[in-house]
Amino acid sequence: MSEPVKPVITFEDLNKIDIRCGTILSVDDVPRSDKVVQLTVDFGDFQRSILCGIKQERADLTGLVGRQALFVVNLAPKKISGVVSEGMLFDIGYADGIIPSALAQPEFPVPNGVRAG
Repeated sequence: MSEPVKPVITFEDLNKIDIRCGTILSVDDVPRSDKVVQLTVDFGDFQRSILCGIKQERADLTGLVGRQALFVVNLAPKKISGVVSEGMLFDIGYADGIIPSALAQPEFPVPNGVRAG
Protein backbone atom coordinates (compact mmCIF):
# COMPACT_ATOMS: atom_id res chain seq x y z
CA MET A 1 0.00 0.00 0.00
CA SER A 2 3.04 2.26 0.06
CA GLU A 3 2.73 4.48 -2.98
CA PRO A 4 5.52 6.90 -3.85
CA VAL A 5 5.16 10.43 -2.52
CA LYS A 6 3.83 12.81 -5.18
CA PRO A 7 6.09 15.59 -6.53
CA VAL A 8 6.87 18.46 -4.16
CA ILE A 9 4.59 21.49 -4.35
CA THR A 10 5.06 24.96 -2.92
CA PHE A 11 3.07 26.54 -0.10
CA GLU A 12 1.65 28.88 -2.74
CA ASP A 13 0.28 25.85 -4.61
CA LEU A 14 -1.22 24.44 -1.42
CA ASN A 15 -2.79 27.78 -0.52
CA LYS A 16 -4.78 27.72 -3.78
CA ILE A 17 -6.87 24.81 -2.47
CA ASP A 18 -9.88 25.90 -0.40
CA ILE A 19 -10.69 23.03 1.97
CA ARG A 20 -13.72 23.53 4.20
CA CYS A 21 -15.84 21.58 6.60
CA GLY A 22 -19.48 21.10 5.69
CA THR A 23 -22.48 19.10 6.83
CA ILE A 24 -24.03 16.64 4.39
CA LEU A 25 -27.72 17.58 4.07
CA SER A 26 -28.78 14.93 1.57
CA VAL A 27 -27.49 12.04 -0.52
CA ASP A 28 -29.32 11.63 -3.82
CA ASP A 29 -29.04 9.07 -6.57
CA VAL A 30 -27.57 10.05 -9.93
CA PRO A 31 -29.71 7.86 -12.20
CA ARG A 32 -27.30 7.67 -15.14
CA SER A 33 -24.40 6.43 -13.01
CA ASP A 34 -23.54 3.14 -11.32
CA LYS A 35 -20.99 4.80 -9.03
CA VAL A 36 -21.88 8.43 -8.40
CA VAL A 37 -24.20 10.02 -5.83
CA GLN A 38 -25.02 13.69 -5.35
CA LEU A 39 -24.37 15.25 -1.96
CA THR A 40 -25.95 18.54 -0.96
CA VAL A 41 -23.57 20.11 1.54
CA ASP A 42 -24.09 23.06 3.90
CA PHE A 43 -21.05 25.31 4.26
CA GLY A 44 -22.77 27.94 6.42
CA ASP A 45 -22.91 30.88 4.01
CA PHE A 46 -23.50 28.68 0.96
CA GLN A 47 -24.48 25.19 -0.17
CA ARG A 48 -22.88 23.07 -2.86
CA SER A 49 -23.83 20.07 -4.94
CA ILE A 50 -20.90 17.66 -4.81
CA LEU A 51 -20.76 14.38 -6.69
CA CYS A 52 -18.72 11.48 -5.39
CA GLY A 53 -18.21 7.89 -6.47
CA ILE A 54 -19.39 6.12 -3.32
CA LYS A 55 -22.71 4.64 -4.52
CA GLN A 56 -21.52 1.04 -4.24
CA GLU A 57 -19.29 1.53 -1.17
CA ARG A 58 -21.94 1.61 1.52
CA ALA A 59 -25.15 -0.34 2.03
CA ASP A 60 -26.87 2.68 3.62
CA LEU A 61 -25.81 6.01 2.15
CA THR A 62 -28.43 7.83 4.23
CA GLY A 63 -26.11 7.31 7.21
CA LEU A 64 -23.97 10.12 5.78
CA VAL A 65 -26.74 12.70 6.25
CA GLY A 66 -25.92 15.01 9.13
CA ARG A 67 -22.23 14.09 9.14
CA GLN A 68 -19.51 16.70 8.78
CA ALA A 69 -16.64 16.13 6.37
CA LEU A 70 -13.91 18.01 4.52
CA PHE A 71 -14.43 19.19 0.95
CA VAL A 72 -12.54 21.13 -1.71
CA VAL A 73 -14.90 24.00 -2.54
CA ASN A 74 -12.97 25.89 -5.23
CA LEU A 75 -12.69 23.29 -7.99
CA ALA A 76 -14.09 24.32 -11.34
CA PRO A 77 -17.63 22.93 -11.77
CA LYS A 78 -17.70 19.67 -13.71
CA LYS A 79 -20.64 17.84 -15.26
CA ILE A 80 -20.71 14.12 -14.45
CA SER A 81 -23.53 11.88 -15.71
CA GLY A 82 -25.56 14.97 -16.56
CA VAL A 83 -25.23 16.58 -13.10
CA VAL A 84 -22.85 19.42 -12.15
CA SER A 85 -20.42 18.87 -9.28
CA GLU A 86 -19.17 21.96 -7.46
CA GLY A 87 -16.39 20.47 -5.35
CA MET A 88 -14.79 17.29 -4.07
CA LEU A 89 -15.26 15.15 -0.98
CA PHE A 90 -12.07 14.30 0.90
CA ASP A 91 -11.96 10.65 1.78
CA ILE A 92 -9.30 8.44 3.27
CA GLY A 93 -8.23 5.18 1.69
CA TYR A 94 -10.02 5.18 -1.68
CA ALA A 95 -6.83 5.88 -3.65
CA ASP A 96 -5.28 2.86 -1.94
CA GLY A 97 -8.20 0.53 -2.62
CA ILE A 98 -9.80 0.67 0.82
CA ILE A 99 -13.54 0.24 0.42
CA PRO A 100 -15.51 1.79 1.95
CA SER A 101 -13.27 4.78 2.22
CA ALA A 102 -13.44 6.82 5.41
CA LEU A 103 -14.68 10.39 5.46
CA ALA A 104 -12.06 12.98 6.36
CA GLN A 105 -13.89 14.71 9.18
CA PRO A 106 -13.27 16.91 12.21
CA GLU A 107 -12.54 15.42 15.62
CA PHE A 108 -15.53 17.31 17.07
CA PRO A 109 -18.33 19.42 15.53
CA VAL A 110 -17.19 22.74 14.07
CA PRO A 111 -19.13 25.53 12.34
CA ASN A 112 -19.96 24.79 8.71
CA GLY A 113 -17.65 26.61 6.32
CA VAL A 114 -14.61 26.52 8.62
CA ARG A 115 -11.41 26.24 6.58
CA ALA A 116 -8.85 23.48 7.01
CA GLY A 117 -5.24 24.44 6.85
